[in-house]
Amino acid sequence: MSLINELKSKFKSASIIQQLIYVNIAVFIITLILSSFSGLYGNKTNFIYEWFSLSSSFEEMIIKPWSLVSYGFLHHGFLHILFNCLVLHFFGRLFLEYFSEKQALNFYILGTLFGGIAYLLSYSYFPLFEGKVHTMVGASAGITAIVIGIATYIPNYQLQLRFIGYVKVWQLAGVFILFDLISLAGGNGGGHIAHLGGALFGYIYVSKASNKKSNLFSWFSELFSNRKKPLQTVYKSTKKTSTKKSTNNKQAKIDSILDKISKTGYETLTKEEKEFLFKQSN
Repeated sequence: MSLINELKSKFKSASIIQQLIYVNIAVFIITLILSSFSGLYGNKTNFIYEWFSLSSSFEEMIIKPWSLVSYGFLHHGFLHILFNCLVLHFFGRLFLEYFSEKQALNFYILGTLFGGIAYLLSYSYFPLFEGKVHTMVGASAGITAIVIGIATYIPNYQLQLRFIGYVKVWQLAGVFILFDLISLAGGNGGGHIAHLGGALFGYIYVSKASNKKSNLFSWFSELFSNRKKPLQTVYKSTKKTSTKKSTNNKQAKIDSILDKISKTGYETLTKEEKEFLFKQSN
């Protein structure tokens, strides 16, 4: 019982991104175990996949409407879930720097939903899928919504990658989109369309919600009600101040903070230092 209580405590204290990763891993393990047991009885299909994966058939989806979201917690194979969890961890942490945990969960769920809808529509429209019925699983659509959402909000934010160097967030997001675009006619074309559906949600929502003059998505307004302010790129100020002394003091503080970032990283800044950088960048 102590182990179970410890796991519960760890889950409750984790961020929403970590909780999503834990849930996906737990579902994957349970699915593997059930698949092994069903195989002993000669059953090649797992009832979890059968009831919670998303079918490309509208008739089957109507019978299992929950599958429009539940497919986003299922995976085929170790590499599939490993890659998704790594991307979710990497971009999810960055997402939480600027948005709330509730918003991260909403992006994951709504991105999964939009991806599922795009998947269904693609099988009804494109001749490539005519007469074919497939099922889809994977968290990629929801994760892509998070990736594109944060890339839309802070496109010029730079990340340092080992063996590559500094890369802007929009460039990494562009690689994801490019890969999906060139894979549309492949064996998993429907899955890549689902990724693009999640990406479309992430991009349109952040861009529209950031524009106060637009009310196209006002019915989603609560999602961004607690949005955090971004860290913007800071340059040497060219504005005139009331006194030369004030200007010199501010510039010295900026230089000190930037030097700290270069040595120990942005995460080591205090809350006051982050707020000071943001104010000076405006």
